[in-house]
Amino acid sequence: MKIAIYPGSFDPVTNGHLNIIERAANIFDRLIVCVMVNAGKAPMFTTDERVALLRQVTGHLSNVEIDSSNQLLAEYARQRGSCVIVKGLRAATDFEKEFQMALINHKINPGLDTMFLTAEHQYMYLSSSAVKELGSYQVDLTEFLPEAIIPAFQARLNSTKK
Repeated sequence: MKIAIYPGSFDPVTNGHLNIIERAANIFDRLIVCVMVNAGKAPMFTTDERVALLRQVTGHLSNVEIDSSNQLLAEYARQRGSCVIVKGLRAATDFEKEFQMALINHKINPGLDTMFLTAEHQYMYLSSSAVKELGSYQVDLTEFLPEAIIPAFQARLNSTKK
């Protein structure tokens, strides 16, 4: 069984993330979408909330598991029996950073490869940071976020304004 891991902060999960998840789920027997805890970031949603939002929008994918970890990704992959990390790429600048991380992960865990999936054209510009900014200006988010999570996203935005 080929197990892949798609790591990220997913704060919040966007339509671009969901597109990568759906495409990777079609390639691998099992896809673990892992919310990685990054001490250097101040996320909008807690880890548990991000896990719950991801479960909400991936429920239709029977071979997708949602998890979280504060471990080094290469070690997490070893423990979960994964041989592949899936990374979504939007632009050449993404590639430089992700390529470096792929080499480091492979050095730590030689049995671990990284597969890059390019974002589909309609998601090339999309990031969680951009969505947060657009949301703060009351922009319609239906093209950017899965509809099921828009109410939670807007409620969080409204609560942080107070």
